[in-house]
Amino acid sequence: MSRDTLETRIRVAVNLDGSGASSFATGLPFLEHMLDQVARHGLIDLDIQAEGDLAVDAHHTVEDIGITLGQAVAEAVGDKAGIVRYGHAYVPLDEALSRVVVDFSGRPGLSYAIDFARARIADFDVDLFREFFQGFVNHARVTLHVDCLRGANAHHQAETAFKAFGRALRAALAQDPRRADAVPSTKGAL
Repeated sequence: MSRDTLETRIRVAVNLDGSGASSFATGLPFLEHMLDQVARHGLIDLDIQAEGDLAVDAHHTVEDIGITLGQAVAEAVGDKAGIVRYGHAYVPLDEALSRVVVDFSGRPGLSYAIDFARARIADFDVDLFREFFQGFVNHARVTLHVDCLRGANAHHQAETAFKAFGRALRAALAQDPRRADAVPSTKGAL
């Protein structure tokens, strides 16, 4: 999937049945570290290449990566026949604990509650994580709840959220052998 704007140029390749392999070139090392958590813990192969107006700030690049990843996941999931649909995960890292719950409902919705211990991790503005998840939700058309239940170290808080996001995606996208050809909805469509 590609997204080209006057502010960014994003390329995302995703394999939902992967092994957790990843390759990134975004100019945002901490975001790449977080995306690597999604790939490894979600067993999703990710290749994300991004060029953005980082001289302005990272906002457009982070948001557009979320948008393009959401589009790529939506395309890869297709009509959602045979998937479990719902996924959740709790992930700890030392003192931090996050919970992520996802529903491949076809309805974008984000509930996001992370009270970061500080505003920046290295040179990364933690406010941009919400922008990433909002872009993803809007374009993957999922409902997503991201909650950091506790934590005193901002790096740990972010890492638990992204690991839990990967694990929740993995659970939701798993194949349900009892419904191999059925869309998991009483409506018959998602």
